[in-house]
Amino acid sequence: MSFKRSPIICILGHVDHGKTTLLDSIRGTAVAKKEAGGITQMIGASYVAKKDIDAVAGSLANKMKFSLTIPGLLFIDTPGHEAFTNLRDRGGSLADLAILVVDINQGFQPQTIESIRILKQYKTPFVIAANKIDTIMGWKSHKTSSFMESLALQPEHIRERFDEKMYGLMGKISEHGFDSERFDRIQDFSKQIAMVPISAKTKEGLSELLVLIGGLSQRFLGDRLEIDEGGRGKGSIIEVNEEKGLGTTIDVIIYDGVMRKNDEIAFMSSDGVRRTKIRSLLEPNLSGKDRFTALDEIAAAAGVKINAPDLDGAIPGSPVEVVHDFESEKGAIEAQFKSVIFQNSNEAGVVLRADSLGSVEALLSLLKDAEIPVKDAAVGNITRKDVLSASVGRDEFPVLSAVLGFNVKVLDEAWEESKNSGVPVLYSDVIYRLVEAYSQWVKEEKERIKRQALEKFIWPGKLKVLEGYVFRASKPAIFGVQVLGGRVKKEYRLMDRAGQVVGEIREIQKEKEKVDEAGEGDQLAISCDGIIMGKNVNEGDVLYTYMTSDEIAKWDSQVSMLSGSEKPVYEEIRKMLRKYF
Repeated sequence: MSFKRSPIICILGHVDHGKTTLLDSIRGTAVAKKEAGGITQMIGASYVAKKDIDAVAGSLANKMKFSLTIPGLLFIDTPGHEAFTNLRDRGGSLADLAILVVDINQGFQPQTIESIRILKQYKTPFVIAANKIDTIMGWKSHKTSSFMESLALQPEHIRERFDEKMYGLMGKISEHGFDSERFDRIQDFSKQIAMVPISAKTKEGLSELLVLIGGLSQRFLGDRLEIDEGGRGKGSIIEVNEEKGLGTTIDVIIYDGVMRKNDEIAFMSSDGVRRTKIRSLLEPNLSGKDRFTALDEIAAAAGVKINAPDLDGAIPGSPVEVVHDFESEKGAIEAQFKSVIFQNSNEAGVVLRADSLGSVEALLSLLKDAEIPVKDAAVGNITRKDVLSASVGRDEFPVLSAVLGFNVKVLDEAWEESKNSGVPVLYSDVIYRLVEAYSQWVKEEKERIKRQALEKFIWPGKLKVLEGYVFRASKPAIFGVQVLGGRVKKEYRLMDRAGQVVGEIREIQKEKEKVDEAGEGDQLAISCDGIIMGKNVNEGDVLYTYMTSDEIAKWDSQVSMLSGSEKPVYEEIRKMLRKYF
């Protein structure tokens, strides 16, 4: 016996384009205000029953002579970044349909384009929700959930302005190989992408969007929505939680088949594939004293909490499925499950820790695109061992010596090791910010390394011996100078205009205080070994810092690091020494 399941709908789009607000409008919650950075970071699901859809869009469906036969819609609320594609059935997208949310004023942004790439990669059918129509200049919102009703009430010049915005989006989507049209003008939904203008804030267009999704699901998904009553349940673990009185439980989205109480399930743990027997299937109890209601069975598509023994170490984001004979099926299950485990293929790379397998996969995808190698990635908190692992090979690959953590705790021992070793621990609860933080650290670290290396260079310097300020003629010579350009330091060798070394700076005094370095415009007293005033150096002479051929070659590759006044001095020195090298 078979029955029809709810379609699984994924919401994608650029940051701040209104993905979560759209879902809030549908389910009547305010998640957007509670999430870190205003972005939903964990992939969760919200079920919207047929009766709730009818309440919003029923009148429009009746006008269109359309009857909703699916039991409801299961929305997967993703952060809209390309990274969050981990909820899939290991062969394609978990979603049956997707809504690509685009700000009608901002148009296509980087994450919009990446979302399109995901949809093309997994061949997921999608519609475009052209959001924020209420922010179009001059648009007047009306108390209706119908876009068509609201549009009809707009002045003609506003409708023209609206059309221009829509045509702009159509042009952009065409650049990615898709033909699109406003939903009410489409002749063939199998050949054109439907665009539904909406305001997630005012709910205008919500009726058309829900009717369209329901209609497309019923028309094009067909057999994919048919579930065999005896089919084994398959799903993805969303979260692993400790529940008072229950112990460790797992929250699961079931995307196929049926799960029943006492079924044996296989799941991925930190130490490999494990099996256990379902003790109870639980759903939130929104009324009454008990937090959960126990179910005998649950069918796709749905979210459920599973209570069972030995769930410790279950990995969020990994598959879970009902098994009939674990021993005979173990090989096939392990082969499938192992495909989701990170395989270390880099000797050098960053160390990555995240709160779920999905987050690990997400970051691995991001880091791969950014050409950042990863040598170790796993689910779990950051420990001292992780920092030590990141420090290996630091001398050879300094900018890869870092630990990245997403939504995890950094243990005190890890902070202590980070402080002692200098290996940074970068963490965030907003995924794209973690990658940005690492990129910023790399930039700063490269500058630090460059500055450190430059400190060892002999910098170009030019100075003039001041007349009337010779305090000792030799052994060492002590005399007054003015720095005409560049910089001079202790232990720098000095040369004359002919490129001949005349001595080496032993000490520098500035305003009667000893200093290690001086720059342009400074007047100093210096002591130099090798100089004999009146013999190889005279009052009024101009001297320069001496550089070897290797030092000249180094500066040739780093000349951009010299300031405007240092470059001419360097060129003078280079020209003087050219005849010797």
